[in-house]
Order: sequence, then C-alpha cells, then structure tokens
Amino acid sequence: MVFRTVIFLCLLNLFALGAQKIEVYAKDFYLDEKNETSTLTGDVEVKKGGDILNSQKLVIYMKNKQPVKYIATHNAKFKISMKDKTYHGSGDEFVYNVAKDTYEINGHAKIIEVQSKKELTGDKIIVDRKNMTYRVLSKDKKPAKFVFEVKE
Repeated sequence: MVFRTVIFLCLLNLFALGAQKIEVYAKDFYLDEKNETSTLTGDVEVKKGGDILNSQKLVIYMKNKQPVKYIATHNAKFKISMKDKTYHGSGDEFVYNVAKDTYEINGHAKIIEVQSKKELTGDKIIVDRKNMTYRVLSKDKKPAKFVFEVKE
C-alpha cells in the first residue's frame, strides 16, 4: 500500500505543469521509466481543471519526465471546456497531444456541445484547441454528420 502511494505521488509530480494540477486515478498503475511510459487500467479518470477523461486503459507517453501524449482506449469518454463552452465526447480511442493541444477521437467518434446541443459524428474527429478548429473525417463512403437546431 505504501509503495502504491509513493508511485502515485511520483506520478502526480511527473504531471505537474506549472500551476496546473492534474489528478489521475486508476485501479492499476504500471510505470516503465526506461521507455518513459505509464499504463493505467481499470476505471481510469484524469482531471485537469474542468476537463475530465475516463477510460478503462490509458497510456501516457513522457519525455524528460513530462507528458507528451495521452492515449485512452476501452470506453473512452471525456468532458472538455473551450471558450466558455462544454463538450462531451466519446470514441474507440482518444489521443491528446500536449504540445499541439489537440484532441483526436478515432472510431465511432462523437462530440456534443452541451449548451447548443450541436453534435459531430464520424470515424475521426480532430479538435485543435489553440486554433479553435474542428475536422471530421469518415471512411468507407459513410458521411460525417453535423446536427444542430435552427431557431425560427
């Protein structure tokens, strides 16, 4: 139990980015210092400010003990805030690139803007937080889908 607590505290220290606090919870945690990866499994939850990521598996890739990429799989769901708007989403795989501040949702990708009920679905959705852009891609001639309400 003490060992798990020490590992967890080390993990939190690894993710300290300035004043931004990141909380990570999981049933199982594996750290590979040589390859600079952490693998968390079982009811994984990551909180950073108002953003929340849930999945059954999360692999965190690091460089110089700082996270550079998060890949969540197995029932990946998230809640993120951008410009006073809240988004809920899900997909088969969720990738967050720290340096680019981009989210990529792969496979059964879906994002809903909570306030307006706007909905994006496709095989892949890329959200660029820095540039406030969204890209929806579909394969096999399936259409990307955008749903919104119009007030008349």
